[in-house]
Amino acid sequence: MNRKRPVLLPKHERMLQQLGEQFKLARLRRKLSAEQISERADIGTSTLWRIEKGDPGVAVGNYFQVLTALGLEKDILNLASDDELGRKIQDAELTSKKRAPKKKGDA
Repeated sequence: MNRKRPVLLPKHERMLQQLGEQFKLARLRRKLSAEQISERADIGTSTLWRIEKGDPGVAVGNYFQVLTALGLEKDILNLASDDELGRKIQDAELTSKKRAPKKKGDA
């Protein structure tokens, strides 16, 4: 089955490439081979190489498996943790006044 490669803006491609480089550096700091991480993550070495290149076509689950193999699985919790825009939108909606519900005894 032929899968379509996601189309990304150049700056987003660079971000994924940087992420892949960070995965590779984490592996090398631990003095682990691509074969060792692939085996621990239960993925093929070609998939690991694609991750280390920042390929957007690799499933996010495979990225997580590599994080786990590197002992960095808790890092995934940092994704979207500082949602500044979302908090601002939420705060803006909190300032709008809403009427209290009517009491049952009132008619």
